[in-house]
Amino acid sequence: MDATQLEKIRAGQGFFAALDQSGGSTPKALAEYGIAEDRYSNDDEMFDLVHAMRTRVITDEAFDGSRILAAILFEQTMDREIEGIPTSQYLWQRKQVVPILKVDKGLAEEKNSVQLMKPIDTLDELLARANANGIFGTKMRSVVKDADDRGIGEIVDQQFELGAQIAAAGLVPILEPEVSIGAPKKEDAETLLAENIREHLDDWSSDLPIMLKLTIPTQPGRYANLAADDKVLQILALSGGYSRDEACNLLAEDHSMIASFSRALLEGLSDQQTDAEFTERLKTSVEQIYRASTI
Repeated sequence: MDATQLEKIRAGQGFFAALDQSGGSTPKALAEYGIAEDRYSNDDEMFDLVHAMRTRVITDEAFDGSRILAAILFEQTMDREIEGIPTSQYLWQRKQVVPILKVDKGLAEEKNSVQLMKPIDTLDELLARANANGIFGTKMRSVVKDADDRGIGEIVDQQFELGAQIAAAGLVPILEPEVSIGAPKKEDAETLLAENIREHLDDWSSDLPIMLKLTIPTQPGRYANLAADDKVLQILALSGGYSRDEACNLLAEDHSMIASFSRALLEGLSDQQTDAEFTERLKTSVEQIYRASTI
């Protein structure tokens, strides 16, 4: 773990850019960017196009460490290069943006109103590659669909169990038990989630801190006591299906969280835009999310 990167995330002003769309979400991300499915005929071509999209974002003058603390990458993005430099190295050396890696392999079927992560059979090998690429930390997502005590307990158990394995490899884990914004008892689910996280956090014994990536809560400040814990480096807010305006308005009311937006960050960007149009739109997005994260 890089001490300079740790301090940037701990004390820096800004937000995380989530550029980690995986195979299942890539077609939708490309479509929103103006690239229809008839532009590619197989997965290789699809991933080439999404890497070109991410490269355009990362290399743009609007994307740098003065506003963006870290970027979360898909595994294939880590394995690729930008301007002849491995992506993670480009982020830190050229942009002063801390590289993070998404490590989960998608969601299991819903049970007890949650979707756990699928098994990550290659996690040790992936963590070794992450270290070799200068990655600072990892992210992994599971989903809470409603306020089920048993299901939420299982989801937090899994997140912390894998988090401990990640920390043992010298990487800072981001635990992401997302509460669906459409959950019938969303606020109750958030209460149960906070209680379960608190119990596990009390037992966290690693020298490394964790980060949490959570849905913006119904009650602002719901996770403030977790954010105040020395074992928690940052609490990140996911946009969860809200538009950028909605997400930023909600986030601005919660001073214990900073943004880690994906779709909301890229909203309004298009393959058809000129470089000047693209830069102007990205600047607007970055500034809006920065303000919501630092207000």
